[in-house]
Amino acid sequence: MHSQYTEHTSNNTKGTNNEWWMSGAYGTAIATMGMLMTCPFILAEDTFGPITDNANGINEFTGAGSEIRRVTDHLDATGNTTKALTKGYAMVSAGLAGFLLFQAYFDRVLLFQGREGELFIVNLVCPEVLIGGILAIMMVFLFSSWGLRSVGDAASKIIEEVRRQIKADPGIMKGTSRPDYARAVDITTGAALKGMIAPGLLPVLLPVVIGVVFRFIPGWDAPMAVGAFLIVGTFSAILMASFMNNAGGAWDNAKKYIEDGQLKDEAGNVVSKGSLIHAAAVAGDTAGDPLKDTVGPSLHIVAKLKTTIKNRKLPRRAVLL
Repeated sequence: MHSQYTEHTSNNTKGTNNEWWMSGAYGTAIATMGMLMTCPFILAEDTFGPITDNANGINEFTGAGSEIRRVTDHLDATGNTTKALTKGYAMVSAGLAGFLLFQAYFDRVLLFQGREGELFIVNLVCPEVLIGGILAIMMVFLFSSWGLRSVGDAASKIIEEVRRQIKADPGIMKGTSRPDYARAVDITTGAALKGMIAPGLLPVLLPVVIGVVFRFIPGWDAPMAVGAFLIVGTFSAILMASFMNNAGGAWDNAKKYIEDGQLKDEAGNVVSKGSLIHAAAVAGDTAGDPLKDTVGPSLHIVAKLKTTIKNRKLPRRAVLL
């Protein structure tokens, strides 16, 4: 009688835990779908940024008047703010989607292990869990570093091409000759594609390597290490992307704030272009553009891609090898 009561109580407790867990996953799914309902408004705000940025660039390229440039500068600064807000929305939606992918991964692992219906517990004391989390943080920083470096390399190639064309045809600077724009576009496209090969392969291959290698270390739980990699990697990507999106937009707007004549020194004099403060703001804008336009948005994909790869390729091999 006691054994039957104990078994019945254990089953009830297990069922209650699973119900609580599934209710949390269901709530996350509902929150994700709720965020998708506002997609038209978010897309409209996100599109506003590139439109105003291109309008500002066209005005500068065509030599439009200062009054027109002043209006487009204000619109461009507003566009940077809206882009930062919409990128935050994208990051939150990626985080919620990552939580649902966690649940899918844990369910697949338990299914392959013959423990369907149980709770997947990640023990933070285990060394493989700590190492998996550290590797996830390193992956986010390494991906960011490679992305920033690829932008710098592409910019250097464009500068070399511009110097080559000006040296070969001095009429470009006088306005009597037309530059070879197609050549510059080809260089930019090729450098961008080649520069993102290594960062793109990193979140695809690293989860597979962790799951397979940790499987052959005696006493280590490979699925648990991969679960820690999933969770910590998503949190790290969310924090890093949020920092880069906001910092890049702030640096860009700081330069526009100075160029618009809004900044004054302690004596009340307007800080103008060509000053040391403006030069520092230009340097900050140069570093901020790849942060908010390249690495920051790319981390949204990293947060979801690594979990998707694990769900499709990793659980069976990590458990059954």
